[in-house]
Amino acid sequence: MHVHTIDHVEFHVGDADDAAAAFRADYGFRVRGGLTGPGSRSVLVTQGAIRVLLTEATDAGHPAAAYVARHGDGLATIALAVDDPDAATAEAVRLGAVVGPGGRMGGFGDVAHTFVRADALLERVEPVDGGADSPLELLETIDHVAVCVPAGELLSTVAHYERVLGFGQVFTEHIQVGSQAMNSIVVQSPNGQVTLTLLEPDTTALPGQIDAFLAAHEGAGVQHLAFGTADIATAVRTLAGRGVRFLSTPGAYYDELERRVGRVAVPVDVLRELNVLVDQDTEGELFQIFAQSTHPRRTLFFELIERLGALTFGSANIKALYEAVERERAAAPTPTATR
Repeated sequence: MHVHTIDHVEFHVGDADDAAAAFRADYGFRVRGGLTGPGSRSVLVTQGAIRVLLTEATDAGHPAAAYVARHGDGLATIALAVDDPDAATAEAVRLGAVVGPGGRMGGFGDVAHTFVRADALLERVEPVDGGADSPLELLETIDHVAVCVPAGELLSTVAHYERVLGFGQVFTEHIQVGSQAMNSIVVQSPNGQVTLTLLEPDTTALPGQIDAFLAAHEGAGVQHLAFGTADIATAVRTLAGRGVRFLSTPGAYYDELERRVGRVAVPVDVLRELNVLVDQDTEGELFQIFAQSTHPRRTLFFELIERLGALTFGSANIKALYEAVERERAAAPTPTATR
């Protein structure tokens, strides 16, 4: 089979209209239309080549009901565009995939894949009133999907994608952050258009953010969805003005930035102002920032990323951020005891 790209991602949610309104108000997505299926209703929102289908159960037997009950709202399906969905499904089964109702093929945890013909979803939706706000055109693509799996499941998950979908490993790393650690393997479709960053906790270290996600989410799942943009400074300013809250970065990170990476395409004072992170690899630079999670369990969140040639994922920022926090803590005055 030949996987072209991520056609769309499907979220299972408690209320599709509320979820669509949040994507529209916060991130400037356009509400394109709705779908009604057996036991469910959906709303499609889009921006650039990004398509997000928001599905709520109207019947307790629909998979969205069980997903939301266990995990809360979250990304439940990654739909892959192929030339012939039926042939791709048959080949996946031959290669060992488990395919259930609706052509849902097991991926990781409760997240599945489906094979679809490119743009078929747009042809199916019925127009709905998406509100009067003008949609934005700042976010262009799904750059990657970051996935957390329990300790001991990373290699088997990678092997599944290699065997069934023909993905290949493009990046492997053990990330040590103080007393915490994690293992990461990035798998990618042969054409480079579908990228999954797979993470598992290192049980020889103290529990960290991956452990926290797995506990709050109740198992493997999508930790964040990264949206590609051609102008991260404008995107951050615009979205912050709409109420999106981004993670802050210690000033010490920028104090050391030019020494660590040299001069970069976006001025350091702009990066500092906007809390944008920067990293480099042999192919170029990348700029990234993470939005604060608005999920009640603080699990799923979004990332903005601009690539100027870089092919990696900013892992050096984790260590740099940790060291910056430690420097600021060391420089802070000792609190004075009060009665």
